[in-house]
Amino acid sequence: MSSISLYDQVCQRASRMTTRAYSTSFSLGIRCLAKEFRTPIYSIYGFVRFADEIVDTFHTHDKVALLQRFTEDTWRAIDEQISLNPILHSFQLTVNRYGIDHDLIRQFLTSMEMDLEQKRYDQAGYEHYILGSAEVVGLMCLRVFCQGNDAEYERLKPDAMKLGSAFQKINFLRDLQADYKTLGRTYFPGLNLDNFDEATKKKIEADIAEDFRQGFRGIRQLPRGARLGVYIAYRYYLALFHRIRQLPSAAVMQSRIRVRNRWKLAILGYSFLKHQLNRI
Repeated sequence: MSSISLYDQVCQRASRMTTRAYSTSFSLGIRCLAKEFRTPIYSIYGFVRFADEIVDTFHTHDKVALLQRFTEDTWRAIDEQISLNPILHSFQLTVNRYGIDHDLIRQFLTSMEMDLEQKRYDQAGYEHYILGSAEVVGLMCLRVFCQGNDAEYERLKPDAMKLGSAFQKINFLRDLQADYKTLGRTYFPGLNLDNFDEATKKKIEADIAEDFRQGFRGIRQLPRGARLGVYIAYRYYLALFHRIRQLPSAAVMQSRIRVRNRWKLAILGYSFLKHQLNRI
């Protein structure tokens, strides 16, 4: 093994470790992808996770400077096809191998910048933020799954964006209390969290349900090697969505909603059976 191949593997393991440390649900889904998809998807998640940590967690540091440096290092890694930051080196390997559109990366980083400045969003800002923070991430993954098949990528693109949108909106609902009380953010346009009532909650849920419907249509058309892993992530978020729908609006504002580990295992078993029976 050449020394650069060993370095590549070390960096890719760093992305895998990052994913497993930060998200048991996504890790579970990635492990159920075909083997050739796992490493590049880990690398995308690692990149996204580190950027998100800068804007959401590093409160005692200069987040503006850190994100600017991270952005500069990202483009340098992609251009030079190497980085001493293991997460960025792993990411650039995926970007350059699969031809991930640089505009997708640019849109994502723009949404991260928005988190540094904006606390409330109008409808246009809300849609722009979701495009950059979630929909383009789904498209990065889709580019990997399509393995250079541009026609397949274009055909599945709208549904992949809707699935990413559904995931992100559920994250907003799940983290409503923390985003508002800790970070002072309100993503849903026109939302008054001091008066978050049932009518408002149901309106948001109806929007998410439609995104889910369209996103599931795309899952069923994914290459078979990608279908089970994405379906597991879909079922996890669907279970989280069902839990939120069952709760009154006041309860959503009181604590972070979770799916218990035993339900995650049940989702895994159910999804695997449906995949084996070709029923997804």
